[in-house]
Amino acid sequence: MTEPARLTQQTLLVANRGEIARRVLATAHRLGMATVAIYADPDADAPFVGEAAMSIRLGPADLSQSYLSVERLLQAASESGATAVHPGYGFLSENADFARAVIDAGLTWVGPHPEAIESMGLKTSARRLAHEAGVPIIPGFDRSQDPADLAAAADGIGYPVLVKAAAGGGGKGIRIVEDPADFMAKLNEARTEAERSFGNGDVIVERYITRPRHVEVQIVGDTHGSLIDLGTRECSVQRRYQKLLEEAPAPNLPDETRAGLRARARDLGSSIGYDSAGTVEFIVDDDTGEFFFLEMNTRLQVEHPVTEYVTGLDLVELQLRSAVGRPLSLDQDAVTIGGHAFEARVNAEDPAAGFTPQIGTVSHLEIPDGVRWDSAVIRGSVISPHYDPMVAKLIVGGSDRTTALAGLRRALDRLVIGGLTTNTGFHRWLVDRPELIEGRITTRFLDETEIPVDGDRDVETAAHRAAAIWRRDTRAGRDHGPWQSLPGFTLTPHRPHHHLFLAHHTGPVVEVAVPDTRGVTGGNLAPSVTGNNVAASVTAKSVAVNVNGATHTFTLIDRSDHWAPAGGGEGGSAGMVIAPFPAVVAEVTVAVGDEVNAGDVVVVIEAMKMLHSLPVAGPGTVAEIRVKPGDQVESNQVLVTFDTDGPGSDGPGTVEPDLA
Repeated sequence: MTEPARLTQQTLLVANRGEIARRVLATAHRLGMATVAIYADPDADAPFVGEAAMSIRLGPADLSQSYLSVERLLQAASESGATAVHPGYGFLSENADFARAVIDAGLTWVGPHPEAIESMGLKTSARRLAHEAGVPIIPGFDRSQDPADLAAAADGIGYPVLVKAAAGGGGKGIRIVEDPADFMAKLNEARTEAERSFGNGDVIVERYITRPRHVEVQIVGDTHGSLIDLGTRECSVQRRYQKLLEEAPAPNLPDETRAGLRARARDLGSSIGYDSAGTVEFIVDDDTGEFFFLEMNTRLQVEHPVTEYVTGLDLVELQLRSAVGRPLSLDQDAVTIGGHAFEARVNAEDPAAGFTPQIGTVSHLEIPDGVRWDSAVIRGSVISPHYDPMVAKLIVGGSDRTTALAGLRRALDRLVIGGLTTNTGFHRWLVDRPELIEGRITTRFLDETEIPVDGDRDVETAAHRAAAIWRRDTRAGRDHGPWQSLPGFTLTPHRPHHHLFLAHHTGPVVEVAVPDTRGVTGGNLAPSVTGNNVAASVTAKSVAVNVNGATHTFTLIDRSDHWAPAGGGEGGSAGMVIAPFPAVVAEVTVAVGDEVNAGDVVVVIEAMKMLHSLPVAGPGTVAEIRVKPGDQVESNQVLVTFDTDGPGSDGPGTVEPDLA
C-alpha cells in the first residue's frame, strides 16, 4: 500500500476569501504547508492576501470572473505550483464539477469525493438517500413539479407547509404557506427566487414544524472507511434562514433525541462513504423531541469553531489529513465533549433598519481578552458591497453553558469595532432574552419577536461617553489630534462649559456640553462614564464607544461646519427612486417612457449576496434611468427619476425596499 502523502510536501491553495481563508491558512502554516491565496480586485489589500506565502489575482469583483471561475482558479493553481485546493465554505465548496476539475488537474481536493457532494447537492436526492439510510425525513412531496400536483400534495400533508428550493441553500427559495389560498403565489415566489439564486426552480413541499429547532451533527470521515461524529450544535437563531448565533452542544435535548441524532448522522455519512468534514442538519420538534433530516452540507461549516472548542480538535487539520490519505487519528470512543461554546456572527448590517447591509472602513478594532476572534478584517479594512455581510465571528467558551453565555455577554460589552454599523448590539440584546438563557429558541423566534430599537438614545449616550473620554485624555496630556488641540470655548466669560459637536458614523451630529478643562469640576457627565469600565478606542481623528454591545464612532467637527447651510447633494424625494444603501445594480426592470404604478419594482439591487427590490410609491412615467446592471451605487444615490405631471399624481416617490 502506498504511504499517504505528507502535509509538509503540499502547497495549499485556498479557493476562498475573507475569514475562512485566514482560518484555513492558519492551520496550514501550523502544519508546515506552503500556502497560496487568490483574490479579486476588491480584496487586493485584505488581510488574508498578505498572510499566504504567495497570492494570485483572479480578476475583477464580478464573481463569475473571480471566485466562481473554475478556469481562473485552476490557472492560479498552475501558476503558483499548488498541489492541493481547499474550497472553504460558500462559493464552489459544494460544487461537484469543481471538485472533479481539481482532481482531474492532478491536484489534491480537500473535501469529500465528488459523488458525495453530488448526492447531497439536490435536496430531492438527499431526502431519498436519507430515507434509505434509515434517517427520519419530514413528510413531503418531490415527485412532480406540476403546480397542481404540488398543491394536491400540500393538501394531503396538511397546512402549514413549507415550499423550498430543491437545489442550493442559504435560505433562498423558501416560503411558509399557512393558507391554501396563498399556495400558488408562494410557490411562484419560491420558484422565482430559486431560479435566480441557483439556476434551478424545482421545489419540495413538506410539512412545516410549528416549533422547529435547527440542530446539526458534525461528522468526519477518512478514505479508509472510518467515520465519527463530534456531537451536536444548536443553530436556531436565524433571520431569513440565515444563522446568527450558534452553540455546542445543543441544549435541552432528551437523551434519546441526542443519541438518535448522532447515530443517524453517522448512518447517513457511512452510507455514502463520506471521507471529509461535513454536517448533517436536522429539524427537531421542540414539543415532541422528534427529529427529521433537513440537509447535509458537504463542507466545513461557518460554525465549526464551537465544535472545535468542546472537542479540542482542529477540523481543518482533520480535513487536510484525510485529503492526503491519512486515517483518522481517533475513533468514536475517543471523542469527548467538554464544556460549552457560543459563536456570534458579526455582520455588517443595521438591525434598526431591517438588518440592511452596511459598508465602511474599520477605523477601530479592540478585541476582548479570552475570546476567539475569527475575522476577515483588521483595522483599516474596507467592507465593500460585493460579498456577504459577515466580517467576523466572536467565539466564547466556558466550563458549562451558563459560564459560556456570561462570557459572551462580557465580550459583547467590551468589543469595539468602529467605523461601520454591525449587529453586535442585536447580539447583546439577544443574550439577555429568557428564551436563549433557557435554551428554548426556535427558528421562528426572530420572526415572532420585536427587536427593540433605542438608536437615538444610545447615540446620545455614546456621544456623552466619547466627550468624557476626550476630556479625560486631554486632562492626562494625551495627544489625540483635534481632541487635544480644541480650545476651551464659551459664549459667556464665566460659563463653565464648552460645546463639542460630534458626528456619528451614520450621519447625525450630537452637541455635548463638556465642563471646561481649565480647573472647572463637576458637570453633567456621570463619574461611571469616565471610568475604565467603558469599552472605547481613540485615534487622532475619532472615538469609538461601546453602548449596549453596539459600537458608535464619532469624529469631532468644527461648529461653523455644523451651523453652515447643508449642501445640495442628491437624495430621495417625490419623483425618484434612490438606493437605500450601497449596492450593485442587478436588474433595471423599466425603460424611459414606461408608465408605473404604486408597488411596481423598477430596480433590483444586490448587496452582500442578497437581492433587494426597489418599488415606487405612486403612479408616474419613467423620465430618466441613471444606472445599468453592474453599476455600483452609494447610499441615497438617485437611480430612476419620473415625470409626475398629471391629475392627482403626487409622484412615485420611494417606499421601503423588499428585503424578503
